[in-house]
Amino acid sequence: MADRFAGQTAIITGASRGIGLAIAERLVAEGAKVVITGRKPDALAEAVAALGGAGHALGVAGHTADTDHQDEVVTRAIDTFGSADLLVNNTAINPVYGPLLALDPEVARNIVEVNCLSALSWVGKAHRAWMGAHGGAVVNVASVGGIRPAPGIAMYGASKAMLIHLTEELAVELGPGIRVNAVAPAVVKTRFASALYEGRENEVAAAYPLKRLGVPGDVAGVVAFLLSHDASWTTGRTLVVDGGFTLGGAA
Repeated sequence: MADRFAGQTAIITGASRGIGLAIAERLVAEGAKVVITGRKPDALAEAVAALGGAGHALGVAGHTADTDHQDEVVTRAIDTFGSADLLVNNTAINPVYGPLLALDPEVARNIVEVNCLSALSWVGKAHRAWMGAHGGAVVNVASVGGIRPAPGIAMYGASKAMLIHLTEELAVELGPGIRVNAVAPAVVKTRFASALYEGRENEVAAAYPLKRLGVPGDVAGVVAFLLSHDASWTTGRTLVVDGGFTLGGAA
């Protein structure tokens, strides 16, 4: 599969580390050029170097919900690598923990803005600049919190439920030229999710039939499949990547 994405360019948001960077690594290994985003230029520069340098990757710093930033990223992807065939909406925030009724409404609005509305905007930018005329594939990174209650991070889960529904709606609207799918991971060992398992990893993993937490590569492989021609008859679907967690069958 070394050339599965040869000649294609992928835009991956929030890819200076964690799941986003693992997705970028997988796509580069399979022949793609990647444009990665994040808020910190230094972290992006390190990620680009890890991906093989300027011949394989471009980093563009900015805020994911900033429409000017989105325009710049899409434009630079096309100018630098010649296309914008693939899009992975990976950026997400979860700045609070606690009950829904204690949540500041402004914080709730910001979660929806970053986790949902910005993803929709990214799809629109890619569609207008490239995919509408040439086709493409989109994967939105959701969460198991979007398919079952997520106490303590309920607004994050609600935003991911919205993202899953947006995935289905976009698949209907943009087919047949553009496929839109999602992945819904459970707890993956990243800095973003560290508060959910640090200091009690074995206890948390005991609830998973596979008895371990995820690692970024577990999600990256599924995302690569959904972006590839191997999934050419798959759209509007959310693949759960959870070590069996949502089966609810752990002893």
